[in-house]
Amino acid sequence: MKTKITLISALFFLMINMSFAQSKNDSQSIISGKVNISKYHNREELNKLPKGDLLTLYIERIEVIVNILPNIAFATKPGVTMSSLGIPDTKDNKKALEENIEASTTYFDSTIEFQKKILPYSDTRDLISAILFYEETLKSLHTYNDFKKN
Repeated sequence: MKTKITLISALFFLMINMSFAQSKNDSQSIISGKVNISKYHNREELNKLPKGDLLTLYIERIEVIVNILPNIAFATKPGVTMSSLGIPDTKDNKKALEENIEASTTYFDSTIEFQKKILPYSDTRDLISAILFYEETLKSLHTYNDFKKN
């Protein structure tokens, strides 16, 4: 009986190790993190919201923009990898992508830390204008492929 339990346990750990080993070889997506917003707004809707909700919407839009815009020449949606673009999946290229993702995360975190401290002092009208501008920028991503000409 002890032999069966030991054998089953060893087999279980072997299967777990194999699944982790396989996931390390998968190509990492060029765009990671939050890449869409749940709803676009108009000025009237935003005028009805309390400032705290406006701050949340503003920060959400910054997050999406920071995750997508720097990589727009490669992709506008998640799931695109270096291999799917024909970029060699070399150690140097993987490291460059990891460093880029880490730098974006660090930038986003420090920006949000700043925004949470300073943004509450902003004028509500300016905050609404900024949200609308960011949303228009994000909507324009849907037409990005129109600019690609062969």
